[in-house]
Amino acid sequence: MAWLLLLAAGLVEIAMALALKYADGGSRPGMLALGLGAALVSLVLLTGALKTLPVGTAYAIWTGIGAIGITLIGILLLGESFAPLRLGCIALIFAGIAGLKLLPS
Repeated sequence: MAWLLLLAAGLVEIAMALALKYADGGSRPGMLALGLGAALVSLVLLTGALKTLPVGTAYAIWTGIGAIGITLIGILLLGESFAPLRLGCIALIFAGIAGLKLLPS
């Protein structure tokens, strides 16, 4: 259950980053509120996962899910750079997440 909470926290973190992107520096209060609300939900979910998961592992995976997810959304939907080196760096983050999940705590 803790791993599902952590996955959900990471996915909500992606929604937070996207909402803050569209908040346009705070000039769109609705998007800003959505982003802040998503941040709160993400932290609550992360806190639930931390009841049983090691903090270092959980935090690294949570931020990794957010980083990979929002980077892929940026590439696929927002026209951000699709450079091979950038994709290689994302692959390294993914490998780190997989390693943390697979290795004993």
